[in-house]
Amino acid sequence: MLKKKLNEISINQYDKEFDKLTKQQIYDTLLIFTKEQIEKLPKNKGERKLYYVSAEFLIGKLLSNNLINLGLYDQVNALLKEINLDMSQIEEIENEPSLGNGGLGRLAACFLDSIATLGLNGDGIGINYHLGLFKQKFIDNKQFEEPNNWIRKNGFLKDTGEKFDVKFGDCKVTAHMYDIAVTGYESGYNNLHLFDIDTVDENIVRNGISFDKTDIKRNLTLFLYPDDSDKNGQLLRIYQQYFMVSAGAQLILKELQENGHKIEDLHKYVAIQINDTHPTLIIPELIRLLTEKGIDFDEAVDIVTKTVNYTNHTILAEALEKWPYEYLKQVVPHLMLIIEKLNTTIKERFKSKKVQIIDKEHKVHMAHIAIHFSSSTNGVAKLHTDILKKEELKAFYEIYPEKFNNKTNGITFRRWLLNCNEELTDFITSLIGEGFKKDARELEKLSQFVDDEQVLDKLLEIKKHHKQELSDYIKLHENIEIDSNSIYDIQIKRLHEYKRQQMNALYIIDKYLDIKKGRLPKHPITVIFGAKAAPAYTIAKDIIHLILTLSELIEKDEKVSKYLKVVMVQNYNVSYAQKLIPACDISEQISLASKEASGTGNMKLMLNGAVTLGTMDGANVEIAELVGQDNIYIFGKTSKQVINLYKKSSYDTKKYYQDDECIKEIVDFIISDKLMELGDKTSLTRLHQDISQKDYFMALLDLRAYIKTKNKMTKDYKDRHEWAKKMLINISKAGQFSSDRTIEEYNREIWHL
Repeated sequence: MLKKKLNEISINQYDKEFDKLTKQQIYDTLLIFTKEQIEKLPKNKGERKLYYVSAEFLIGKLLSNNLINLGLYDQVNALLKEINLDMSQIEEIENEPSLGNGGLGRLAACFLDSIATLGLNGDGIGINYHLGLFKQKFIDNKQFEEPNNWIRKNGFLKDTGEKFDVKFGDCKVTAHMYDIAVTGYESGYNNLHLFDIDTVDENIVRNGISFDKTDIKRNLTLFLYPDDSDKNGQLLRIYQQYFMVSAGAQLILKELQENGHKIEDLHKYVAIQINDTHPTLIIPELIRLLTEKGIDFDEAVDIVTKTVNYTNHTILAEALEKWPYEYLKQVVPHLMLIIEKLNTTIKERFKSKKVQIIDKEHKVHMAHIAIHFSSSTNGVAKLHTDILKKEELKAFYEIYPEKFNNKTNGITFRRWLLNCNEELTDFITSLIGEGFKKDARELEKLSQFVDDEQVLDKLLEIKKHHKQELSDYIKLHENIEIDSNSIYDIQIKRLHEYKRQQMNALYIIDKYLDIKKGRLPKHPITVIFGAKAAPAYTIAKDIIHLILTLSELIEKDEKVSKYLKVVMVQNYNVSYAQKLIPACDISEQISLASKEASGTGNMKLMLNGAVTLGTMDGANVEIAELVGQDNIYIFGKTSKQVINLYKKSSYDTKKYYQDDECIKEIVDFIISDKLMELGDKTSLTRLHQDISQKDYFMALLDLRAYIKTKNKMTKDYKDRHEWAKKMLINISKAGQFSSDRTIEEYNREIWHL
């Protein structure tokens, strides 16, 4: 039946049978077939509806994921194998939607998958960025940014024809809605609504990703997170955020009325989840729209407060958005009367300056609006939520203890096991049946095999196979050869100082110096990074430069390169993650304790049999509780100790740098003659000064403990059966981190769909 259907499409499109098509034609045929199958699915419905509003949705390639959810992947792949192809070769042709950057956007994508899988009535709302974040290129050991033009005429993006006018202070645009269907696993589908403007012009981009930030009608939906290091960039961010929420709010009210409900009953039939502070303006916008329709202001505030819920994703003060009052007045003057009235309400209720919406510098705090005028504020890991309550948002928690709750993040096992690790999926199925595909907690059944040497050997064999596949992939895409017998030590996440890629680089320097002194590792190590640095984040780009320069130095040294390899993959994205994660041995989760809200890469990696090396931060805490201390490698200061150091301003970088000869030797190697000959002196000197004099995220504080623990880990790796036991235990305990579980909690405790 499948073969017949694909032949019908291929003959209609290309006048030849399916097995005679080129790879591109096969992809296009499968795209048509998959979209036809999606159209046959029922749309998830319910009396109440969720709208998940997010600036990012890092959804990844869609063909394989949709075929898995439709229950057709195995048959299609079998058919491809008959003509000596497989799905991974065909999916290489597909462009990955560039609608997100890091964990925030990937989480949103996982959540949409789980909402659809659980049959819940819930759609996403975002922006259809034409050029995404950027495409990363490395030239002369430095990051360069290029436009990432991902949209194609034929794809999963569907023009709905729906349009909404969005008015700014100085102009008006028309939001044009496009949909991407989000299929559930053996369930119905929901939609991701993406708003665009027809006047956007990709041709205004020059010199990498530079463009006129003031030309709103041509630039509004070009880039995700345009550089906001200047006034025009900040204004553009506000234009983007209001554009998304204004169109979204109009859609929500339109659908509410089409379903026969009264506007004043919004909170009874709608739940809105805002993913971080970017969509906060939906609160005053909905209040404005309700009052325009004749609802009293105080009643409108009450309705919106009952409707909206806020997810906090950060402990970093700089990530809690606050915009200058005058900037908001310029872009959305019609909202400022609302925001002023909300501010007056809060000033009358609470005297504490910590909870005011507009501060003494005349900046408007988005998180403060989101907490005051929503019914729920949740953190994304137990530790993160505790820190919000006791430290960062303590003043708000004291006012609204009933609003605060925890929803530990999760990942979709369809993408991060069934899709990216077919071999492991089949093996697990052979051991415990298929139940885990619907209920990830059934992975616990694997614990019965922890002493079964045949099972352990098979796990190692699967890991070896994926390591070889990654080696081949990196050779093809980066023209770099890596030894698949080496330990794959992988750190893949957004490049930020608090995630401490710089500490990993210092470990590499230490290992390099050790080898040069004749202290040879027992096992060769390949350290792999994947990350993009924000274009204006100078130190982050300096860290990339250090890593790439170290890679070149080591590659040219025959003595060292036998034992140590450093690779930074270009343009890290979901597709690359699906190759890296199944191949990983050591999962680097080394953020400064108290700074990582959750992490989800740690969950994907443990699910695929990697062993975590990490601080007691974010969801690492919960992973450690589940797998036990023998199956995770924890190091470094605790979150309490770090918080105290910040409170007392008692972390003395120079003390660690100057008083510890070992640390000084490692740090000073950044400006050694060997590195200066290969690298950019300005960049390396600036990074050296930052680490030795500032080190705001305390890499030097934990460096010795990190090196010691990592050396123990690489030593333990030699006992293959003991290591395989750690792998099996991590896989068996990963079920707790299914996004299905997270969404069940959101629905039970917040949304009530």
